[in-house]
Amino acid sequence: MSEYIFSSLSAQHGALARKEISAEELLNAYLARVREIDKELRAYLTVCEDEARAAARKADARIQSGDAGGVLAGIPAAVKDTILVSGVRATAASMSLREYVAPYSATAVERLDAEGAVYIGKTNCDEFAMGSSTENSAFFPTKNPWDKSRVPGGSSGGSAAAVAAGLCGYSLGSDTGGSIRQPAAFCGVVGLKPTYGSVSRYGLMAMASSLDQIGPLARTVEDAAFVFRAIAGPDPRDPSSMKSPRDPGSAGISLEGEPMRIGVPKEYFQEGLDPRIQESVARALSLLEKEGHLVEEVSLPYLQYALAMYYIVQPAEVSANMARYDGVRYGSSSSPQGKSLNEWYVQNRTEGLGKEVRRRIMLGTFVLSSGYHDAYYKKANDVRYLLRENFKRVFENVDILIGPSTPTLPFCFGEKSENPLEMYLSDVYTVAQNLAGVPALSVPCGVVDGLPVGMQIIGKWWKEDDIFRIGHQYEQLRGPFPTPPEDI
Repeated sequence: MSEYIFSSLSAQHGALARKEISAEELLNAYLARVREIDKELRAYLTVCEDEARAAARKADARIQSGDAGGVLAGIPAAVKDTILVSGVRATAASMSLREYVAPYSATAVERLDAEGAVYIGKTNCDEFAMGSSTENSAFFPTKNPWDKSRVPGGSSGGSAAAVAAGLCGYSLGSDTGGSIRQPAAFCGVVGLKPTYGSVSRYGLMAMASSLDQIGPLARTVEDAAFVFRAIAGPDPRDPSSMKSPRDPGSAGISLEGEPMRIGVPKEYFQEGLDPRIQESVARALSLLEKEGHLVEEVSLPYLQYALAMYYIVQPAEVSANMARYDGVRYGSSSSPQGKSLNEWYVQNRTEGLGKEVRRRIMLGTFVLSSGYHDAYYKKANDVRYLLRENFKRVFENVDILIGPSTPTLPFCFGEKSENPLEMYLSDVYTVAQNLAGVPALSVPCGVVDGLPVGMQIIGKWWKEDDIFRIGHQYEQLRGPFPTPPEDI
C-alpha cells in the first residue's frame, strides 16, 4: 500500500476506481505513516481517525455502487487549523482557542466534502497564521521533512510538511502574504495562492481580511488544480467572494496552447537573493524558453515598497480582527474575580495570545490610531493601488511572471525568531501578490545542499489556468521531483 503514498491524486483515484485498493486501506496506509513519523515531525495538531474512517467507508460504499466520483473522492487530506471543520477542534495554534470546537465547516471544506474528501486531521501553523516558520505555534514547532533542524516555513508549515512527508494526499492552507507559497518552497511541494475572491473565506479565521485566501498544497501542479477547481466559486456568505469571469472547469491540464510571454521582474533578482536559488530559477526559465516560450526582463518599480506596505496594511487589519479575542465572547478566559474589566482583558489576552500576535496587534493599533491613520494606513493603501496598476501595465505585455518563491533556503530553528524584521524579509517575494490580488503558484525547481528550491509563477487576475499550464509543462520538462529522505 505504501506505493500509493507519494503518487498523484489521479493515480490514487484510478486505483480506487479500479478497486485495486479501498479508500479505507489507503487511509490506513496514511495513518500508519502518521503514527510512525509525526511523533517527531509534528505536522498535525489534531488527528481525526474516527471521522476519517467514517468518510472512507462512505467513499468505499459509493465506489462499490458503481460511482467512483471525482478525483478527490476517498483521498485523505489535511486542513490548516485556522480553517473550520465542523465538530473538530480548531485552535489556530493558539492557547486562546485550545478548547474551541468548530460549530460549522468552512465553505472550502464543504465543497471538498461534496467531492468525497477524507480528512485525516488539522495541521499546525503559526499562531493565527502570523509567522513565516511555524515556530510561533503555541503548542510546538513543525520540522522540515528534508532536514529536521530546519523550519518548514509558515504560516501553513504543518500543511506543507504533511504533504511533503506523505502524511496526506493534499492539504488546505491559507495565504495572507506568502503563507502557502513560502512553506511549499521550503518543503518541496506545490502551493497555490488563488486570485483574491475566487475561493470563499467563510470559515477561515480572519487575519487580514483584504489579503487572506484559502488555497491548496499538493505534490503536483495538476493535483493543486484539481483541489482549486473543487473549492473555487462564489459564496453568498463571503462578501469578498466573486464570480470568476472564467469557468475553472474540472478536467486535467492541457500542455497544448500558444507559446506564452514570460516576464522576469528584475526587482526579484537583486541583493539578498541566494545565488543558488537564482541559478535554479534561471535553469527553469531556460527549459521553458527552449520549449518556445518568450522570456523577457520586466520591471515592477513598486515592488520595492511592497514589504513596507504589507507590514502596515496587514497589522492594521490584524488589530481589527483580533479585537474579538478578549476572553468574553471568544478566546480563553481567566477568572474575573477581584479585577477591573481592563485588567481582566489584559490578563486574558496576555495569557491567550503569543508574542508575535501581540506585536502585530500593537503595531496595527498604532497605525490606525488618531494622528497616524493618514500618515501610515491611508498612504500604504494609496501605494497599494499604484502596485496593482504596476501589475496591470506589465500584464499588458506579458502573460505571466516568473521569479523565486523565497530569497533563502529553509533556515534553522531560532535563526530568525529573535529578529522580527529579518523574519519578515522571508516574505519579500510573496506579499505583493496578496496586495494586488493576483494568483501565484510555487513549484519546486531544484534541490540545493539537500534542500528544495521553489519557483513562483504569477498570473493575471482569474487566470489560474495559465499558471497551471506553465507549471505543469515545467514539471514535465523537469521530471519527477524527489521526496524527502526516508530517515525522517
